[in-house]
Amino acid sequence: MKKRLLALLLAGAMSVGLAACGNSGDEGSANTPAGGETTPVTDGTGEPSAEGKTVKVGMVCIGDENDQGYTYNFMKAVEEATAQLAEQGITVEWSYKKNILEDSGCEDANIELAEDGCDIIINNSYGFEPFMLKVAPDYPEIEFISCTNQASAVDDLDNTHNAFANIYEGRYVAGVVAGMKIKELIDSGKITADQAKIGYVGAYPFAEVISGFTAFYLGARSIVPEVTMTVKYVSSWSDATAEGNAAQALCDEGCVLISQHSDNTTPATVAQQNGVFHVGYNNDMTGIAPEASLISSRIDWSVYFEYVFDCLVNGETIAKDWTAGMKDGAVVVTELNEAIAAEGTAEKIAEVEAGLADGSIHVFQGPWKGEGTAYGADAPDTKEMPADDWFKESDIEGGQTSAPYFYWIIEGITSEN
Repeated sequence: MKKRLLALLLAGAMSVGLAACGNSGDEGSANTPAGGETTPVTDGTGEPSAEGKTVKVGMVCIGDENDQGYTYNFMKAVEEATAQLAEQGITVEWSYKKNILEDSGCEDANIELAEDGCDIIINNSYGFEPFMLKVAPDYPEIEFISCTNQASAVDDLDNTHNAFANIYEGRYVAGVVAGMKIKELIDSGKITADQAKIGYVGAYPFAEVISGFTAFYLGARSIVPEVTMTVKYVSSWSDATAEGNAAQALCDEGCVLISQHSDNTTPATVAQQNGVFHVGYNNDMTGIAPEASLISSRIDWSVYFEYVFDCLVNGETIAKDWTAGMKDGAVVVTELNEAIAAEGTAEKIAEVEAGLADGSIHVFQGPWKGEGTAYGADAPDTKEMPADDWFKESDIEGGQTSAPYFYWIIEGITSEN
């Protein structure tokens, strides 16, 4: 596989006007830079170098950049990775299938991109993976990547891969920011400690979502031990109306801060309309809700994209499963909204990030107790973590996959469908 792709890339240095993967309908395209005549480039020893290579990449997206959230975050990574690789003389030509549902349309999208000659196809949503895995065996010369999933990490196919990032670290930091603001509200007498209630808009009761909101809650609890949180699921990764309605219901129940694991900005705008605070996901939402949104956490997918394309041009094997965290730059928090953040928050962020990096802070450290049902299990189980221990999430070296595994609803959190 890697030899075939390397050969393609080397041949690309001597080809004329390589075209990007074909586009049709409203899928859109971004070629950076456009095709044109290229000539062989060597590294001084007569061997071709990475400079002058072209990689053709397809991406299947659940939304588009207009969501200002999940898919927008991927598009930012596309721009960043493409620019970084261009500095090395590597051209990445992108083709997109946007606003694809998690159904057979995803299978069709993968086939179309494969037939259009893409060297690699990235699927950006959890529910795309089963359809991608139907297509991958028919195109063994193409690398297929599933983002935020599991099966591709452990299947027997040589050309499928999974990627995630330790977003729970960013969630924890964002939770600390929320806790600092809630503490300020308590200290100023605007609310009492028993009114310290967070509302959280979640997509589905999956481990990915539960892991994220638990990390967020534990970050807030590290500042305000009395804080509680209510989660409302909207049964969709991306439904702006449902997300807004859930946020409104949480505000009506007395929540003083709203956060989310959903793709759109409606929880932020609803929070601002109700005079409560907000913490976002995937994108800086302070421009949309400047009086409410404090900060966001997001995965910087450009780190993974650059890794994958470096593997391709250097003839190296792409990891079957991949993850990285804040210390690697793969998980970040956006710029703090200093105008409304509690005093001392910026310093606290720096302290917590340093603790995560040096191992003195562990996101899922006890004490906590929770109950939940593992994927595929028939009955729930109970988990209790003592104060001197912690749950090790996304521990690839320890035998886990990069995908989050934490599924217990811990004390202090209430989840509602």
